[in-house]
Amino acid sequence: MYNVKIPKFEGPLDLLLELIEEQKLDIAQISIAKVADDYLQYVRDEQGISLENLAEFVNIASKIILIKSRSILPTLEVTPEEENEIKDLEEQLKEYKKYKEASAKLSLLFGKKIMFSRDYLLGSAIVFAPPKNLNSFDLKKQFQKIIDQIVLPEKVPEEAIRDIITLEEKISELQKNLETRVEMGFSQLKSSAKNNIEVIVSFLALLELVKQRIVSVEQSELFEEIRIRKHEIPDS
Repeated sequence: MYNVKIPKFEGPLDLLLELIEEQKLDIAQISIAKVADDYLQYVRDEQGISLENLAEFVNIASKIILIKSRSILPTLEVTPEEENEIKDLEEQLKEYKKYKEASAKLSLLFGKKIMFSRDYLLGSAIVFAPPKNLNSFDLKKQFQKIIDQIVLPEKVPEEAIRDIITLEEKISELQKNLETRVEMGFSQLKSSAKNNIEVIVSFLALLELVKQRIVSVEQSELFEEIRIRKHEIPDS
């Protein structure tokens, strides 16, 4: 079992999520990058990690990322469609878990050596022997009853394919914007974003440029506008 090891916490990932949701642990002190890197190293070191464990990690980690995104961007609102997507992912993981548990039970059942007597194996020939009073009308009626009970698959509604916005594209876009102006506000990036995912990617792109000392940011007060400027290299 994978255990998270970070400052102020050591234990399973689901307990970490529970403490964060109950506000017993400050999300700002959690390095998601370290958690992800440690898990990838755990996957490399361990052999035969099940898809169930991988899916569970993705589910819990995505919730932690969402909570941290909301803490960094308090004005971030999740649309009903995005809420449904999160719920759909959870339901899919639950169904996957059921199939895995059923598969394990079947493997245990059919993995046993079952002994049958010679008489049982020989048995009697299987024949169709309907009651003498059964007529074609009754037979058709019974078949129709069975057919009516079959649940037909629902038609999946068509959806437009979403454009995938990469971190590299957002970094390039932000650099181009700063080539034609002295400074800009993060609210401009937010207003041009098509959805919340793009807002988060824009913010991550900004953090990466700050880390590389390509841009500098300034915020007068908490929750105020974040001003972005191209980092000026002093003359030597």
